[in-house]
Amino acid sequence: MSESLADGLAAGDQTVWIDATPFISQVCEDLEVGQLINGENFSLFEAMSALEIMDPKMDAGMAGSGVATLDDAIQSGKAPINLTIAQLIDVMDHLLACEASWHKGHSLSQTVFSCLYLLDVERTSSNALLHSYCRTVRALCSLTRTAVSSVHSNEEEDLFIAAFGLPLEVEGDGKCLSKLNAVEEGVNRQLKGAKGLAIKRKPAEEVEPLQEDPALEEGYCRAILCRLRFRKAFYHIVTNMTKPQGRGLDMAQKYIAVALSEMKNIQKSADFLSHCADGIAQNEKTTASGREPIGFDPKVNRSVSAPTPPRSINLLTWEETTQYFIKLLGDLEIITSLTTSLSLEELFQVLVDFQKRDPDLIARSFLQLFLVQEEKLFGKDSMFDVLHKTFSLSETVKSDMLMSDSFVVKSGQLTLYLVRILCSNLSWQHRKLGKILSEWGILLQQGDALFENLMHGTLATLEDKESWESAIMGWTAEQTCWICAQILTLGFQLQLYAPSEYCMIYWYLDHALLTELNYRHLKERKNPTNNEPSDQTNKKKKRSKRKGSMKVTEEELQLTPQTLLLQCYIDACKGLSWMMAALTADGKFSESRQTIFNTEHERFIQRFDLFQKVPIPQPLSYMHYKSFTVQRNISIKEQYLWSREYFATLQQHLQDLGHCLAKSTNLSPICHSQRTTEINQLKQVASRNLIVLRILNDAERGKTLNVSFDFSQHPFFAVASVKKV
Repeated sequence: MSESLADGLAAGDQTVWIDATPFISQVCEDLEVGQLINGENFSLFEAMSALEIMDPKMDAGMAGSGVATLDDAIQSGKAPINLTIAQLIDVMDHLLACEASWHKGHSLSQTVFSCLYLLDVERTSSNALLHSYCRTVRALCSLTRTAVSSVHSNEEEDLFIAAFGLPLEVEGDGKCLSKLNAVEEGVNRQLKGAKGLAIKRKPAEEVEPLQEDPALEEGYCRAILCRLRFRKAFYHIVTNMTKPQGRGLDMAQKYIAVALSEMKNIQKSADFLSHCADGIAQNEKTTASGREPIGFDPKVNRSVSAPTPPRSINLLTWEETTQYFIKLLGDLEIITSLTTSLSLEELFQVLVDFQKRDPDLIARSFLQLFLVQEEKLFGKDSMFDVLHKTFSLSETVKSDMLMSDSFVVKSGQLTLYLVRILCSNLSWQHRKLGKILSEWGILLQQGDALFENLMHGTLATLEDKESWESAIMGWTAEQTCWICAQILTLGFQLQLYAPSEYCMIYWYLDHALLTELNYRHLKERKNPTNNEPSDQTNKKKKRSKRKGSMKVTEEELQLTPQTLLLQCYIDACKGLSWMMAALTADGKFSESRQTIFNTEHERFIQRFDLFQKVPIPQPLSYMHYKSFTVQRNISIKEQYLWSREYFATLQQHLQDLGHCLAKSTNLSPICHSQRTTEINQLKQVASRNLIVLRILNDAERGKTLNVSFDFSQHPFFAVASVKKV
């Protein structure tokens, strides 16, 4: 330390603060790139845990200017009650942006309740428009927070439900719509009066205009009305979607249509409001007019934000806000289209397809609230009844012994937990599915014990004991394989894999899917009524019936959309794994090279150690994988040919899936739409990879070409691209 620096410091309360910038700059000049100062009492761990001074995200005191309390804000004139109509619209728009930002995971105290009017709504009673709107927003926040916390979705975003002692639940807010309806009727009368003035016709009754310029009156009335109506419709949506057993879904669907229509009107009003604001343009504007709103201070709640310091947040822009609510309403519309008659298999497929829309926390919470209530599916079906229907068991098996058996009880608990997991975000899903997988392995063992007990009891009177084994054990094994496949595919969507791991992932995924397909075939063979055969198959069945035979062929088993989709996934996995193995052997896949941090064997253990703890699908070792990649008796040309054949088979199965989908009548709208989208995606995967394989097949052996993979066409099936080195 320099003498001048030492002279500027004094002990105790007489400490003198000096500017350390010159000293720090001098030290920085002496350091090489990548070097760190290593103090005796300041380890690397402490350095990583330290706060960065002057960084507003880490230094809570950096942006410390502003009012300290609500009273200070009111006294400084930051929250006037007598607002112009343009200022009131700005408050409404900014509150909408704050609400959307809160939905995206930011703190309630720094978003919605940064509005000074919401912190003391009774103070706004003299302004009917502002008062009714603020009360409705506060009531909506309380309802939304309750819905999210009741399904424990808040564990994904910890700050979402924290109320920080804010006035969120106030008696009387349940009647907020009565006041909102009253002001809506008043504005509607003003709109009619403005229309009468526009055509020079005297209105039926005298009404006080919203502002002084008659030429702008109609535009402002329309802008206010669409915002009030959207808020009212959204309130009805939330209240109806929280009703038990899906009783309010039909009404919610109607209000969703109203809310979408009003949101379009809100978007249209932006041009008028921006023009009235003299065309003010801001890149990060949170209002339709582009002006800064009155009555907001994000720092006013700093004192109640403990135990963590306030974060520096960026609110959603106006365009992002409107797009968020349109997306949210679309997701909620899909939820309202679901029925309580879905089978368990259909429900799982709906949940997977719904997640492909990338729904936000609010939509996922309402979905779970609809599906799981009081430990019952849809709030009305006990898990024993659901499983009994899923297993397709006869009434003779439905006994007290079976109902109380640990296997059935555990199956119900795990199935319900699986539904909850599938309603969470993708990263949470991946983590929880990994934890629940071992539980399904234990369930397989309990199923074996139950089967042995029933063999000496109830099943002794049944003609076909194999149907019980395929129904119970086959279903459990199929679900275990499905969970394994889901874990692996989520890894692609979460970008957890390095390109050098793609081959082993597709290889193991193929194994899990193929095992699942085998159990599905076993189930469909024992329960042929689950299939949806084509007209040609029906004719074959009639001929067989006349001959006294009802044998289900393999061709018939592949006519359900679910089975065909599974077969398409298997074709894609085989095509990609053979392609990548051939590319690695041919030296054309540079990204498959070893890393200095771990070996291929270690990466294999890291990825698949979880699957070694369950008996189904049969655990595969690293030696199995090496025997696949090192094909001593198969040339590289032949490996390319095998890959081409699998992709060609994929194209054929996609055609079959398309025909089957066109004739299917019991698929939900979201499943039908997602299957159509996925068919188109997989067609692109097959065709593009076939083109690359033809190029590689004609190329000379060596490193003149380099192949890379991306996921531009499908979430978890890669597409190859080839370049000259």
